[in-house]
Amino acid sequence: MSTDSEKRRGLFKRRPKDPNKTGRLAQMKQVVQLARRHNPASVWLMAAAIVGCIGLGVIAGFVFGAMWLWVIFGLLLGVFLALFMLGRFAETAAFEEMRGQPGSIGAVLNTARRGWLMDEQPIAVDPRTRDLVYRSTGKGGVILFSEGPKNRSAKMLAKEKKRHERVLPNVPIHTFQGGEGDEQIPMSRIVKTVHQVPRPLNKAEVLAVRKRLTALGSMTTRPPIPKGIDPMRARPDRKALRGR
Repeated sequence: MSTDSEKRRGLFKRRPKDPNKTGRLAQMKQVVQLARRHNPASVWLMAAAIVGCIGLGVIAGFVFGAMWLWVIFGLLLGVFLALFMLGRFAETAAFEEMRGQPGSIGAVLNTARRGWLMDEQPIAVDPRTRDLVYRSTGKGGVILFSEGPKNRSAKMLAKEKKRHERVLPNVPIHTFQGGEGDEQIPMSRIVKTVHQVPRPLNKAEVLAVRKRLTALGSMTTRPPIPKGIDPMRARPDRKALRGR
């Protein structure tokens, strides 16, 4: 039988590390490599930010005294600035790697939080051209974002807007075209564009909108009626009903 002391040691025993889980330092290294691959000067710019902030701390130390305090403050400020720059460099590099790939617009749109909720799957897909339409709902109403060439995706986007306006007549429906073409929104501006949408709805109205959209989604998942069959003119087989 185990004693009470052995039980206590078992409670505080360290769990074995997951070999498939990447540590924070390894993740940081991967982010730095990603940023450096697309912008070789990124590491030098971050180092310059740290050195510059330390230099400002030294100058402040000569002016106000307490040299070491200002140097430490400059170092912390430089590290914070370098991490901020690393995030921006990594974001730009990620956009460059996703550019032109199917689903890239949806991946960026999914990062637009602040009360916006994006559907997990595109609400419209063209199987021939692979053009997509994504949907996100929030206090600003409904946002429809297309992915594909401007002329092709515009028709699909207009069709989806009309379909949503029939179900949500008093809810703002915003449409945007994502891409690198003329009058399209590039990936680097998608999140900013979503956050600039006015928000006239409250939480209760947003929940009601999402419930209606759930019903709309279930209607669109039904299999289409085969061509050549008019459901309004279909007649039952009377012989089959009588068992003949």
